Amino acid sequence: MPRPQKCRKICSEPEYISFFPDGFPANEVIYLSVDEYEVIRLVDLEKLTHEQTAKQMEISRTTVTEIYESARYKIADSIVNGKQMVITGGNYFICKGKHNGHCDRNCMHKCVSQATPKSIVKKGSNIMRIAVTYKNGEIFQHFGHCEAFKIYDVEDNKVVSSQVVDTNGSGHGALAGMLKELNVNALICGGIGGGAQNALNEAGIKLYGGVSGNADEAVEALLNDSLSFNPNIKCSHHGGHHHGDGHKCGDHGCGSHGCH
Repeated sequence: MPRPQKCRKICSEPEYISFFPDGFPANEVIYLSVDEYEVIRLVDLEKLTHEQTAKQMEISRTTVTEIYESARYKIADSIVNGKQMVITGGNYFICKGKHNGHCDRNCMHKCVSQATPKSIVKKGSNIMRIAVTYKNGEIFQHFGHCEAFKIYDVEDNKVVSSQVVDTNGSGHGALAGMLKELNVNALICGGIGGGAQNALNEAGIKLYGGVSGNADEAVEALLNDSLSFNPNIKCSHHGGHHHGDGHKCGDHGCGSHGCH
């Protein structure tokens, strides 16, 4: 029986999570895990040795070398063969130190395992998949802090199945990649920031933001073309809310808190 994989320490999740060849449709997607991204950042950008990187990430030097070789191959495959690259998943915990290659020792030892549930990845060609930010039956109002999505499979304009998927503490930078992996076509949510909107757009996921209330009812409303949403929702993490249609963020359940 193989030993369980040890959590890898990273300074922060990546700001940019999707890359694709400009002007050409990507014929395949390469998935780079967050810990692979961190090894590339430390070795190739910060110029740390494999031994220094191992100490930084609290893993063995051999493991660093294995991760580095895997990551470099994926990056080369993406560049040479014109494949989209999405950074998501992995087995890691996030340090509270600054993103400067010298994290402190006061870390959040909550391991984030972001393996996509295998039971929900495949879907039929006639299925539309809708995700809703979810908590206790309601639409959760802060995309970046969402702890779960409820996933609905729709065929002939009717929900044929649904399942709640835990995000395992993923930050906002990885959530769009997770939805991409889940083959989601549309997202219903409350507040969401511009960066996350761009990531969803790059992933080809239709956004219905500024929605509050019961999750099941919102999906039914979407299928009946009666969903009330804000196509111009703009929530910043600094607490300032600006909506192109003149509505206040609080009108959509966002409240006075910053939306990510």
